Amino acid sequence: MTRLFNDPAAFADEALEGFTAAHRRWVRPVTGGVVRATATPAGQVAVVIGGGSGHYPAFSGLVGRGLAHGAAVGNVFASPSARQIHSVATAAHGGGGVLLMYGNYAGDVLHFGQAAERLAADGVETRAFAVADDISSAGPDESAKRRGIAGDLPVFKAAAAAAEQGLPLEEVLRVAERAGARTRSFGIAFSGCTLPGADHPLFTVPEARMAVGLGIHGEPGIGEEALPTADEAALLLVETLLKELPDDVADPAGRRAAVILNGLGSVKYEELFVVYRKVAALLGDAGVEIVDPEVGELVTSFDMAGISLTLTWLDDRLEELWRAPADTPAYRKGALGDPEPDQDRAAATAGQDTAAAQDTAVSDAAASGTTAVPVASDASRRAAGAVLAALDAVARVVDAHAGELGRIDAVAGDGDHGIGMRRGSSAAHRAAHDAHRVGAGAGTVLTRAADDWADKAGGTSGALWGTILRALGTSLGDRDAPDAARVAEGVTEASAAVRRLGGAEVGDKTMVDVLVPFADALATATAEGLPLAEAWDRAATTATAAAAGTADLLPRRGRARPHAEKSLGTPDAGAHSLALITRAVHGALLDHH
Repeated sequence: MTRLFNDPAAFADEALEGFTAAHRRWVRPVTGGVVRATATPAGQVAVVIGGGSGHYPAFSGLVGRGLAHGAAVGNVFASPSARQIHSVATAAHGGGGVLLMYGNYAGDVLHFGQAAERLAADGVETRAFAVADDISSAGPDESAKRRGIAGDLPVFKAAAAAAEQGLPLEEVLRVAERAGARTRSFGIAFSGCTLPGADHPLFTVPEARMAVGLGIHGEPGIGEEALPTADEAALLLVETLLKELPDDVADPAGRRAAVILNGLGSVKYEELFVVYRKVAALLGDAGVEIVDPEVGELVTSFDMAGISLTLTWLDDRLEELWRAPADTPAYRKGALGDPEPDQDRAAATAGQDTAAAQDTAVSDAAASGTTAVPVASDASRRAAGAVLAALDAVARVVDAHAGELGRIDAVAGDGDHGIGMRRGSSAAHRAAHDAHRVGAGAGTVLTRAADDWADKAGGTSGALWGTILRALGTSLGDRDAPDAARVAEGVTEASAAVRRLGGAEVGDKTMVDVLVPFADALATATAEGLPLAEAWDRAATTATAAAAGTADLLPRRGRARPHAEKSLGTPDAGAHSLALITRAVHGALLDHH
């Protein structure tokens, strides 16, 4: 278990602070993560990677020459926010464009996609690529739905080495696509991991059994088998991967592969070597030439006891990139000459640091309530008081139920929903309080709360709740006193915006299963002329019933999808938290009626 921590909510930030203090030769801190200690060479594509904390050396440990130019680092098992990614990419950009790379998880896809849009709006040419190498998470016919695990490393490395060679952005992207299409991973676990502050692991494995098809966020495997010997484990890993070859690799015999045997956190290196001796023999028997194998902890999951095997099938070009030298805090290969000395380090990065600092300053100023707010009517400022009370009620109900939300989420997911919701809701309340204190109207209070929720929570829920609050804020505005119809209109737009952004629909076992009927019920009640508190009460009752109904659904999206059957009988965590919030807001409306 994770024993050394202070406030669990601050664990990721404090870990990143310590990492940068220990590795100043390679990295420097920027808002949202780290970038290389030396400036990106002018005109070179900047490869910016990222994901949640809890996977070291991924992602911050892979920043350095020959590998990533920067890494955006999110909360524990939660994607970094779009604002964090934008900040890191801005600091890393050297004029040649940016390639954003991440594992294929819903939260990462949402936040990196939003960051790419912001960078493009800034005039920075940007592309994005999600690694999807885990064959246990979806079949070959749905490979785009696969999650990214230890295959992140060879795909990141291929793209970064291509960038180091001075290739333009489109060619670097094509290299990433080629490496991703030829990378496959499969893993097993013997126990789950325990998040900081938790008193039990996210999942357990019965004595003398193992979970097959693990994820790297503490998700349980897709099945269980008897505990194997080291050689039997090697046989399972190799045979499983050799059953699924890339389309242009009809027979492994005579082919070359980059091989990674990855430890997930608490399997000792000696154990890994015992397994690898058999992996190497089995691949040799199959006629596979192993190129520069890696054995060790490369993409972890806190203290999970597990291992995974990754094969990247190489051609001449991919082999060249895989063998290329790299020098990072956690991954080194070959020999690199001394970096070109910066004639003026401050001048070389002034534009990058200034842009990142501006992004930080906007965030910090908004959090402290020091930025100017748009002119608001007296009626809207009074309504902002009700909004603040509602957000206070949201933060309190989330805090009271955070443990429960985490337990629900851990049934088939990664168990971080309670942590993320607590970080997001408390940050939103603080931002709303500061905006209200300086005279903001209802719309501005909500939009500032939206930005801070998305930024501090990260993950899928952070992106979606940021979208919900922003849609409401846009609808309410700062000019008029919001009536019931306008609130209902904002909730309806929030429902549509969440579906556009996340792609989920009713029946997928997500928060959408609550948001849509809640919005519909609120719109119907207000159209009938009911006052807001009464209309909200009716809609909240609908939301509670809809959340309970998700227990009977099988998830069709997100991290729970590979473990669909495990979630039967348990409601969706996002749906449940939304229902709790709608009822808490009703209480605040009654108090401000």
